[in-house]
Amino acid sequence: MTMREIVLQALFERLQTISGPKVLRNEVLPEKVPAGGLLILRDGDPGEPETLLSPLSYYWEHHASLEVMVQAGEAAERDQIMDSLFQNITASLVSDQTLGGLCDRVTPLAADTSSVVVEGAANVKAAIVPIELIYTTTSQLG
Repeated sequence: MTMREIVLQALFERLQTISGPKVLRNEVLPEKVPAGGLLILRDGDPGEPETLLSPLSYYWEHHASLEVMVQAGEAAERDQIMDSLFQNITASLVSDQTLGGLCDRVTPLAADTSSVVVEGAANVKAAIVPIELIYTTTSQLG
């Protein structure tokens, strides 16, 4: 398994420790958002690594993407649930910012939020949270 996959799997496992939301990885959006919310981790863009020569290694600033969705009838309720999820995501990632030593640093960045109108159902509030993963590999394939 590549270091890239090991890091992404460790991030996914860390997100699964958050109580409440359903956590998926690289899945399609389900028809209904669970009551506790939904988190979908996307592998994102590893970018181009910086090459280190001694010893030969590759320094990555990989940007994964976390889709956060909540569904509720009232805007205030959606806002409260989303804010609670943001707090729980931050607490989970700050508790181990190296994913057990796999990364130099894991940093959640500012979320981009929006609302989605769902005909015949409660509206959905969605956000994309970029997560920066800084790690080193011995291969350009991660």
